Amino acid sequence: MKANNITTSTTTTASTAKALQTLYFTRTAFSVIWVTLIAIYAKTSPQIAAILLVIYPAWDVVGTLLDIRANKNSGDSLKPQYINLAISIAVTFAVGFALTISVPTAIIVFGIWASLTGIIQLVLGLRRKRELGGQWPMILSGGQSTLAGITFIAMAHNPTMGIVNLAGYSAFGAFYYLLAALRLSKSARTANKLAE
Repeated sequence: MKANNITTSTTTTASTAKALQTLYFTRTAFSVIWVTLIAIYAKTSPQIAAILLVIYPAWDVVGTLLDIRANKNSGDSLKPQYINLAISIAVTFAVGFALTISVPTAIIVFGIWASLTGIIQLVLGLRRKRELGGQWPMILSGGQSTLAGITFIAMAHNPTMGIVNLAGYSAFGAFYYLLAALRLSKSARTANKLAE
């Protein structure tokens, strides 16, 4: 009976690692596309850049829902993901509203969101590290997101700060998601071997 429980646990770990790996690759691809579009349109089309700014937290809503689905059988509390989901939904609307006031206001909202979600990502990375391993890129990303958000808030009214400056934040996020996806492939392989 104990062997069956171990096999079930390692199978669940392997499937969670595989689902997260797919999600991380998807988030990497999204971030690369978003950064590219921001680089193209931030200075030439403020309207498209504004739409892209709203799309970013909206995409995080989708990514968080996929994260919840990937972890539904892991046995871990999904409370951090649900908190992140609520924050990202609120921020999607808040960024849209803030853009009607000014770009600096939208950047402040974006900065608050980056800090809050960075803290949540940091907590999730530390918690998942015990079970899945391969989470140090997510831990680093969470810490960097928190610091970046504080920087966005502090510099929002600087005349050199604009939507294009947020592209670096997303580019680093893509890099960390890619590293985490590659690292999780090892965790998935190890769990699959143990389940056999």
